[in-house]
Amino acid sequence: MTVESPLPAQGDSARRQKTRERLIDAAYEVFSEHGLHAASIEMVAEVAGFTRGAFYSNFESKEELFFALAERENGLRLARLKQAVEAQHGQGNVGSPRLDDETVTELVRSMLALQENDTRWFLVLGEFRLFAMRDQNVAQRFIARQHEISVELAELITLALASVGARFSLDPYIVAGIVSTTYETAMQQAILSGVDNADAAAQEIAMRTLPALIVRLIEPA
Repeated sequence: MTVESPLPAQGDSARRQKTRERLIDAAYEVFSEHGLHAASIEMVAEVAGFTRGAFYSNFESKEELFFALAERENGLRLARLKQAVEAQHGQGNVGSPRLDDETVTELVRSMLALQENDTRWFLVLGEFRLFAMRDQNVAQRFIARQHEISVELAELITLALASVGARFSLDPYIVAGIVSTTYETAMQQAILSGVDNADAAAQEIAMRTLPALIVRLIEPA
């Protein structure tokens, strides 16, 4: 019996992955420009340079495509944060607590600086959040994924605090939710203000409250 070479299958897999990435890239562009409701599968496929059939060969629905986009974008942001936090932790001296306002402020500023190019993602995420509120099936999956992100964020900010010899006085998961909500509110204010660089404006708005808030939620490790 002749054994078929695995190379064609691997090649097909690589091509399929490239197709999926192009569709995800196109979805990001179309969703942010037209909104999730107005964006159609045909629009996404056209921007990606594929047919409607190619879309359905890779995704079951527009919602499925969004979750793939969210997985990628959230993964990129968490990966950047993880790399920075691990580097910070490696340089820190956990035996000498440094809980002064200046240390915490610089730590928060360094973490926020990693959240670049968030304006477009915030718009897309906000649209999908509203969509999920109107569809219970989508909502359950959306909430589950947001929970996973909060768990990962809680672990990272706990590690970041350990680098300055501190820990949270509250459940880190609760603090992660507070931090996320504060940053999202800042981003919303920045976008609504119509400034040219909403990312930078959001970080400055968040810096008015986050450092002072975190100082009150930490204690020596």
